[in-house]
Amino acid sequence: MILHAGLIAAFLPGGWRGVLIAGDSGAGKSDLALRCLDHGFRLVADDRTLVWACEGVLYGRAPDALAGLLEVRGLGVLPEPPIPFCRIALSIRCGPVDRMPDPAVENYAGLNIPALSLAPLESSAPAKLRRALQHLGAATEGAYQDALAAGVSPRPGGDSR
Repeated sequence: MILHAGLIAAFLPGGWRGVLIAGDSGAGKSDLALRCLDHGFRLVADDRTLVWACEGVLYGRAPDALAGLLEVRGLGVLPEPPIPFCRIALSIRCGPVDRMPDPAVENYAGLNIPALSLAPLESSAPAKLRRALQHLGAATEGAYQDALAAGVSPRPGGDSR
């Protein structure tokens, strides 16, 4: 399945972990990805991401035609050394943010992945994204576990193994 979303990854214990960055056109997805690259993340896919499930884990990569390319508004499409694919552990939606969000998951290829909203143009967005990925946030990890207990996520995916 191809999603209208970017995918960036950070190397954490256990390997590369990816964050899908979704949102409306012009919401700041590529801008957030670009700033995250300056904070130690690596590009997997920009704008379109091919996702698939294998043995209860969600993975993503760039479609062949877009691999290694990043759109930078005002500069054009630029080359960026990519990671060929990674495990997806978190889904971020660019948009309004609740101060204390309720538990949320997104379902991709039959697997539920922890999900958060993030204001992508805030200067702290890359730091927030890294912390959410590293810990799934103290509240978010608990929220994901609560969602599991409530039956929201019958098949775990992402970083839940």
